[in-house]
Amino acid sequence: EPMVQKHLESLQSYYGNGLETGPLQRLTNLLLVEGLTDIQQKEHDILQIEATKGLRNVTKSIPLEKLFLPLSKVSIPPRISVTIGVAGIGKSTLVKLFVYTWAKGEINRDIIFVLPLTFRELNTYEKLSAERPNCISAGAARTLLILDGLDEFKTPLDFSNTVVCTDPKKEIQVDNLITNIIRGNLLQEASVWVTSRPTAASQIPGGLVDRMTEIRGFGAAEMKDCLDQMFLDNKDLSSQVLHHIRANRSLHIMCTVPGFCWISGSSIGYYLKNSTDQSQETVVPKTLSEVYSYYFKMALSSDWLEKPKETLRIEQAVNNSKKIVGSLGRLAFYGLLKKKYVFYEQDMKAYGIDLSLLQSSLCSRLLLKEELQSFTVYYFSHLTIQEFLAAIYYYTAAKRAIFDLFTESGMSWPKLGFLNHFKSAVQRSLQAEDGQLDIFVRFLSGLLSPQVNKLLSGWLLVKDEHNSFRSQAISFLQGCLNTDYVISSRTVNTMHCLYEIQHTEIAKTVEEAMKNESLAGMLTPVNCSALAYLLQVSDVCMEETNLSNCLTYNVCKSLLSQLLFCHNLRLDNNQFKDNVMELLGSVLSVKDCQIQKLSLAENQISNKGAKALARSLLVNRSLMVLDLRSNCIGPTGAKALADALKKNQVLLSLNLQHNTIKEEGATFLAEALLTNHRLMTLHLQKNAIGAHGARKIAEALKRNCSLKELILSSNSIGDNGSVALAEALKVNHSLHSLDLQSNSISSAGVTALTASLCSNKGLINLNKEGGPAIARALRTNCTLRKLDLAANLLYDEGGKAIALAMKENRALTSLHLQWNFIQAKAATALAQALQSNSSLASLDLQENAIGDEGMAALSAALKVNTTLADLHLQVASVGATGAQALAEALMVNKSLQILDLRGNSIGVSGAKAMANALKVNRSLRRLNLQENSLGMDGAICIATALKGNHGLTYVNLQGNHIGQSGAKMISDAIRTNSPDCVVDV
Repeated sequence: EPMVQKHLESLQSYYGNGLETGPLQRLTNLLLVEGLTDIQQKEHDILQIEATKGLRNVTKSIPLEKLFLPLSKVSIPPRISVTIGVAGIGKSTLVKLFVYTWAKGEINRDIIFVLPLTFRELNTYEKLSAERPNCISAGAARTLLILDGLDEFKTPLDFSNTVVCTDPKKEIQVDNLITNIIRGNLLQEASVWVTSRPTAASQIPGGLVDRMTEIRGFGAAEMKDCLDQMFLDNKDLSSQVLHHIRANRSLHIMCTVPGFCWISGSSIGYYLKNSTDQSQETVVPKTLSEVYSYYFKMALSSDWLEKPKETLRIEQAVNNSKKIVGSLGRLAFYGLLKKKYVFYEQDMKAYGIDLSLLQSSLCSRLLLKEELQSFTVYYFSHLTIQEFLAAIYYYTAAKRAIFDLFTESGMSWPKLGFLNHFKSAVQRSLQAEDGQLDIFVRFLSGLLSPQVNKLLSGWLLVKDEHNSFRSQAISFLQGCLNTDYVISSRTVNTMHCLYEIQHTEIAKTVEEAMKNESLAGMLTPVNCSALAYLLQVSDVCMEETNLSNCLTYNVCKSLLSQLLFCHNLRLDNNQFKDNVMELLGSVLSVKDCQIQKLSLAENQISNKGAKALARSLLVNRSLMVLDLRSNCIGPTGAKALADALKKNQVLLSLNLQHNTIKEEGATFLAEALLTNHRLMTLHLQKNAIGAHGARKIAEALKRNCSLKELILSSNSIGDNGSVALAEALKVNHSLHSLDLQSNSISSAGVTALTASLCSNKGLINLNKEGGPAIARALRTNCTLRKLDLAANLLYDEGGKAIALAMKENRALTSLHLQWNFIQAKAATALAQALQSNSSLASLDLQENAIGDEGMAALSAALKVNTTLADLHLQVASVGATGAQALAEALMVNKSLQILDLRGNSIGVSGAKAMANALKVNRSLRRLNLQENSLGMDGAICIATALKGNHGLTYVNLQGNHIGQSGAKMISDAIRTNSPDCVVDV
């Protein structure tokens, strides 16, 4: 008991030190993951973040206090737990937080003893026994052994050749000890918690890990808090730094990692504080090399800025700094080659590093020192700092080296000249499967950029020396881009190198084509490399990645590893056949997949392609929207997708419009709707499902409570199908939108549907045929929000029936009555309804000859109505008289925002009246007077009226016989009178 108490006090004292600084809330909730993804096992940390945009497709999390508890009442606590996180994410801080909180007795009281060890400590031993580190026997009490930083262990773990040891007293090789503990041959009763960078964690076989968690990066608020902490005395500077980070998508993604956020924040903050003293040629750091150049310049200058100039000459400080950077750079480079990230005093001596120089503030920014019980350990403040130092060393040494620098002993074929050494570094990087040298060669390329040379010349670089090598280096990098359609992470990294060296022509050409949707025919192998790179970094792909009408089978195959991380992917009209669906199915099946929306409309996908996609839906956990409209999957393809839907609980929307699935396919989908409780939107228009298919779907709707939107238009469901759906609507109150247009429904079907509306409490949007009967239902229905009765031959009788219903209905907000042969009488009735109705916000009467009489009635209603915001009266036979009545209403109306009068004949006098109204009206935002016989005079009246009107943002005056010179004069006048208003003339 006293021993344990002493141990607790010791842990509180040691691990509580410095924990108060920085936001730690992020570390109290970890992501619960199911093993490592492919990219985590194979790629450099930075590439992982870039590819995944700093986000993991993980929905489950676990609080820190439950990290070692069972997940359910029937499970047992995990014995082997692994927590992964990229460099600088906070793994060691997490361990400190856990140990400190546990030692205070706040969490995991079931754990009696915690022994925290680091692989930095274990590196100093050749042999150990299980009893030696774990001096208290576990016995019946629960013990937790923490092994922090597997990526820093000097010896790779070899589980396939583990020499079995079950004797806890026997001293064995430390790597053997670790593998035996993890395998359960030693300390079987103890729980073990390993932390590691993802790539190193892949050494532990997944079958031995009971629980894997991942530390998430900064969210937006945490990034802001971090920068506020960095610039406590200058909130404005913190805001400016954050603004610059957000403006650069690549940097913003990287700054989700706290360690990188700190470096970037320091660099940009240093630039902003000193930018007033610099020439206008300097720009805010954008590339990785520029960020680190500013960071190093800040670190270098701090040495002499902090000391009186009379006691230490600046030149001497610069020379000392160069000496430190040179010796540290050699350590960094050869450490990188050996995958060594932690160094001890013997390493420092071996590389000729003067330990007395390590006290400078320069070193404190680059190299951290940790004093342990019997030794001192050194490590670079972040992995990228080690890589940048390594690049500076290699750059400097390559100019004079006569042997291959990658061979530390110097025993190699002669290699002369900087460019030969540069090529050697790039080729080694391309050949490395683990991406170990990717960021190193990015930095090496960046040191050849004009901006970096300008920043570091006189410090670490010679002014303008990059000019001798840059163009040839660019040519070599371009030559490394794929000559066939095979794109790997190394290819994308070569594009990053070109960006670092400030050669962006290829990427800019492809990006411009993406913006203009003109990629078709230009995707050569080199441009494909640029496209793969842009899929990661371009703002064009942020909301949607649109690769429609430009991909072939080979191009699609080459881009698969990048498409994996596109959240919203459009691949329409690419003439894709079933073989491409096999490819996409393999992508959707991968654990890393982050595709949430996938559109494959207007391709040539048959039932075989649908089957390939369906197989992927059985395992996919990201896809929520799948659009397969206008393909030819048929009933068999529909069956495959339906079978997948019975098990898939992620997909929310499925569009199978125009796929000839017929009655049989609809039947299969109906069966799926009985068990699927996730799908919310199903589009089946133009599929010839007939009455039988509609009946099957109707039966499913009686039990399905998840579907919100169902489109069955143009399916020939007839009265039998609509009656069945009507019966379903009496009990289904979850469906919000139902579209039954163009289905040959007669009065019997309409009567049944309208009767169901009287009792239905869920439907918000209904598109179907039949006027008077619907009107009767509208009087009692209180949920329908949108009613579309376009092209239904309502005539005045049907229009008046709808109008009468609108006097009582208080739910409908949108009413579409276009092309229904409605004339003045029905328009007058609708106007009377508008005077008392307070819910309708949008009314569409286009293509109905309401004339001036109908317009006058509606205008009278607008004088008192306060809710109508959109009014569409295109081609409504409105003349000058109607326009004058409308203008009077606009002088007092304060709700109307959109007014469309296109295709009428209001003429010059109507335009003058509207112009007078516009001088007063402040609510109207969009006005369309296209094709209204305004002529030059009428158009000028409208343009002049805009002076002082601050409401309108868009005016259309096209098709009014204004002429080219008149159009220019009017657009100039509007630009002068109302600069915020867009005008089409």
